Amino acid sequence: MPVHTLVTSQPLTHGMRRLITLILPVLVPSWRFFKTIEPSPRVQWAFVHDSDDPVDWREFRPRPAHISPGQMLRRLFWNPIWNETLFLVSCAERIQQNPTPHSINEIWHRILPEIARMPIGSAGKLVQFRLIFVHRDGLNLSEEIVFLSKPRSILFGPTP
Repeated sequence: MPVHTLVTSQPLTHGMRRLITLILPVLVPSWRFFKTIEPSPRVQWAFVHDSDDPVDWREFRPRPAHISPGQMLRRLFWNPIWNETLFLVSCAERIQQNPTPHSINEIWHRILPEIARMPIGSAGKLVQFRLIFVHRDGLNLSEEIVFLSKPRSILFGPTP
């Protein structure tokens, strides 16, 4: 007995169209979910000497000037520091919109241990962090300070 197949030219059902519209963005991603592309905040820190304003601001975890192809390949699969840095960017964006103790403390919890590991001999000094946005105005770059933390003490070495 021959087997006959039924071929129809019926349009896709509503359910099938809905399924395709849900799957298609996964298969063909779009960058249109960004409303605008804005500069991401940068976290900087500095020592506070007595009651003076900090002068020597340093970028926290600056991006390297050069990455070798091997480093790039390894970072595709393992890059916990960069993931944590992206978390800090999220905290900084939240601080810019609505400062909360949680977001501020999350940044402090990352900055203080790294400063403590630096060989700078600054036991008992005060440190402060700020968030800046860098904007391009034509050919010039301008910085906008969006948050300035309160100074905090650093305790290096053994605690008494």
